Amino acid sequence: MAILKHLSSKSADYAKALEYLMFQHNERTQKPILDEKGNMVLRDEYYLDGLNCHPFSFDKECLQLNAQFHKNQRYDEIKTHHYILSFDPRDKEESGLTGDRVQQLGLEFANRFFVGHQALVCTHMDGHNGSGNIHVHIVINSLRKLDVEPQPFMERLCDTRAGYKHNQTRELLRAMQKCLMVITEREHLHQVDLISPSPVKITEREYWKNRREQEKLNELNSRIVADGMKPRFTKYQTQKQFIRNAVSEVSTYAASLEEFQSALFEKYGIKLKTSRGRFSYLHPDREKFVTAKQLGASFDQEHLLGVFAGNRKNKTQQQVKPDFPNKHDSLERTNQTEGATEFNPGYDYEADPIAILYIRSNLRLVIDLQSNIKAQQSAAYARKVKLSNLKEMAKTVVYVQEHGYDTRDNLNEAFKEITEKLSEARKTLRSTEDSIKVLNEQIRFVGMYYANKAAKADFLKVKNKAKYRQEHLSELEAYETGVKYIKEQFGSKVPSLKELKAERDRYLQMKTAQSATYQYFKDYQRELIIVRSNVDSILGKGKKRAQEKGTSRDLP
Repeated sequence: MAILKHLSSKSADYAKALEYLMFQHNERTQKPILDEKGNMVLRDEYYLDGLNCHPFSFDKECLQLNAQFHKNQRYDEIKTHHYILSFDPRDKEESGLTGDRVQQLGLEFANRFFVGHQALVCTHMDGHNGSGNIHVHIVINSLRKLDVEPQPFMERLCDTRAGYKHNQTRELLRAMQKCLMVITEREHLHQVDLISPSPVKITEREYWKNRREQEKLNELNSRIVADGMKPRFTKYQTQKQFIRNAVSEVSTYAASLEEFQSALFEKYGIKLKTSRGRFSYLHPDREKFVTAKQLGASFDQEHLLGVFAGNRKNKTQQQVKPDFPNKHDSLERTNQTEGATEFNPGYDYEADPIAILYIRSNLRLVIDLQSNIKAQQSAAYARKVKLSNLKEMAKTVVYVQEHGYDTRDNLNEAFKEITEKLSEARKTLRSTEDSIKVLNEQIRFVGMYYANKAAKADFLKVKNKAKYRQEHLSELEAYETGVKYIKEQFGSKVPSLKELKAERDRYLQMKTAQSATYQYFKDYQRELIIVRSNVDSILGKGKKRAQEKGTSRDLP
């Protein structure tokens, strides 16, 4: 399937665009890959052409044009637009697509929409993330070089004139998508509908966040496994993806909007809001709603109401109306262990008590009926608590068996070990936080020195120093404060503010990883506390201790 992607950049370094097209780069950091001698490594295969410029002097020609029209001089102006045409990996074998042919298609596309602009057209054979799909990069200077004839997708007359900026509009994007679909149909390539809204919409930002967090989780789990323990979570899931999965599951059986809204909140804690005919979802850990448009067309009101109508029709035919899905269809929650089965409030555990043994998460404390006043006052509530206690005891038994705790001493040793690791993680985290605090202080005072250094230099040059000091008293005092701090902390050498900030960023990354480790051990300890308490309840030690305490109070 061919897809179209657009990026924009405010960087005035046009040479970076040429470097990216010609040399290998790290997909995550976007930094060039260097060989053992520190030189950039050329891509294995690429095709490069220039439009209204020579490709190897693209940067110089763009700067000359900008200077000619006095445009793209401010830091906040968009300097380049970057369009990417990606083709399906299957097109190479099934349709005989070659890099040279794709380059010609890219030039055809560029001459259709970017005529008059200085542009680089480059075809890469190596797909993103090892996918192997052929794709074309089209990088244009945002400033038009030549006058052109008006086109249907141009909304303004100035869009045809030299010296004016590229106008990226919805109409232009739609025309590009239609053109790309026509090209792929003509070339007999795989294609999807680019015009209709996507059923599942995943932004570039969400995609990279999921990759970064998954790598962090894998790194954390590797350390946990190295310590001889079993990771609790193995798959990272963004909040948006959690909502998508929850909505997709509940919509398979909900027959009405009310049932959908109720089940979504009861099972996953997700709130649903309807506003002007549009759905919005609130993740239990968020304060701001996520609109259905951000998730994809499969999650909007029009689509889901149609799904509910189909579910009502099927239930009428089958005369079946389950409140919740089957126990084997439970949804994995955010950051939960793959394959873990959650408690299903709609399943009849009394009819199938063995099913309780397969519940492996969300352990809760067993309630002591003798000390629970509400249970003593209400027989119905007491029966409910008894059933709940049986379920928690069963989950506790499964937990103990899975983790190989043969005796209570083994459980206590595991608890002691986790507590020690939690203490170490807390100390490490606090040490890093103290280092960050010191670095922030250093950045503050060194920043004061550099920010007011010019005022001090002017003060030394002026003749009427008293007047200048009176007018710039705060600046001079800040400079002197910074100088005093630097002498006390660093001696005569003034540190680099850039290096201090880089050091702080490094410690902030360490803090993020250490916080995750600390939270892991904290959750693990809390879980073991619940397990120990529930084991005591199962063995009757809780009652025995309470009786011993009561007997001791009765003694004179």
